[in-house]
Amino acid sequence: MAKGVIYVLTNPSFPEYIKIGYADDFEKRLKQLNQSECLPFAFRAYCLYEVNSKLKDKDVHKLIDKINPDLRAIETFDGKPRVREFYNISAQDAYEILESIAAISGTEDRLKMVQPEGHEIIDEEVAATMQDASSIVYTEANHMLKASEPIKQLYDELKAKILTLSGVIVEPKKYYIAFKYKTNFCDIEVQRSKLRVMLNMTSGTLSDDIGFAEDLSGKGHWGNGDYVANLKDTSMTDYVFSLIKQSYHNQDA
Repeated sequence: MAKGVIYVLTNPSFPEYIKIGYADDFEKRLKQLNQSECLPFAFRAYCLYEVNSKLKDKDVHKLIDKINPDLRAIETFDGKPRVREFYNISAQDAYEILESIAAISGTEDRLKMVQPEGHEIIDEEVAATMQDASSIVYTEANHMLKASEPIKQLYDELKAKILTLSGVIVEPKKYYIAFKYKTNFCDIEVQRSKLRVMLNMTSGTLSDDIGFAEDLSGKGHWGNGDYVANLKDTSMTDYVFSLIKQSYHNQDA
């Protein structure tokens, strides 16, 4: 029987960060966090991973810090560094770290994506409206800041292929770069070591002979469409582009 959960939380109050921790009683912990009147929006769970033994938050943080010590938010207070439980990574990146741990330990069934509901949806819509009102302009350069040089080159190569399609508009958003025809047919999230290519195709409609794209329809996810293809190097660029073309041409179907 599970003893508690490792949680990944998001909050529209600071969208660049996520909170990662452990709780024996998650609902109680979430209630404690959301009692603060200083936050305009509430925390919500992005994903939960049930574990068999009790942990300390530091055990979870130590693991992530070993993967990349630069992800942790550190602030200075009274001249001394104060390490926080917040990480400057996307919730999806955190989910994939836990997903890898679950796969290694054979506990995939204990990792659950949590869909927003009720006030959580409203909070995110209001936060998005506030950000739009502040006239924030996102650019491809913003997204490239987090990428390694090989991934920047990989993006440029894939983008060049996509722009050979007629009528394509490139529209950088906050979390991804949208490629639009009649609507988004492909969204690319630029990460340090890969491109996360979301394909706007419903489950069961993508022709993918080698099973390269993952069907996320049963897992819960963000982005347009039910498929994601993780592109890490140029060896699969042509194949991923063939999947993207299916999504593009699907808009004329």
